[in-house]
Amino acid sequence: MLVGYARVSKSETQNITVQIDALKAIGCDKIFEEAAIGGRWDRPELDRMLDELQAHDVIVVQSLDRLTGSLKDLLFVLEKIDRCGAHFRSITESIDTSGLSGRSVMHMLKSLADFERTQIRERTGEGLRAARARGNGGGRTPKLSPTQKREIMDMLSLGRSAADLARLFRVHPATICRMAAKTQQIQALDLTKVP
Repeated sequence: MLVGYARVSKSETQNITVQIDALKAIGCDKIFEEAAIGGRWDRPELDRMLDELQAHDVIVVQSLDRLTGSLKDLLFVLEKIDRCGAHFRSITESIDTSGLSGRSVMHMLKSLADFERTQIRERTGEGLRAARARGNGGGRTPKLSPTQKREIMDMLSLGRSAADLARLFRVHPATICRMAAKTQQIQALDLTKVP
């Protein structure tokens, strides 16, 4: 059975009827329509279509970008279709996974996704190494400076509440509590080391 999927973004002024007409012209027996952003996964019609998918069904879209907005998500959906024993066809790009050339295109897309992941990992590593060389260990910059931390500990010892100090220094009260607990642990360790 040919199963069509048509999607427009909520922000698009595009009319979904162009896609519906193209899917009907191909001979789709059933068409799932959706108005959702391509990169988001809260697309109930796509989920319903994938849940109802049977072996030997063919999912048809007008173009790849109607199915999803990213290569990673596209591969995820295509693997799900393949696991069901179904196939995928894109009208505009002339991709049909029921044939050898369509499967070859899917393998190339998987290779490109792997390459992209490797590139991102390498660039991230290079950025972290460069940051460490400049003296920045990476990660989030602390909200409180060492001076502010000393001030907070002094104020806590004078009886100010963690909630008051959190409002004053614009941090979450849990931040103050964690800092106080850590300071008490360090002081306890220092006292055990004294002969």
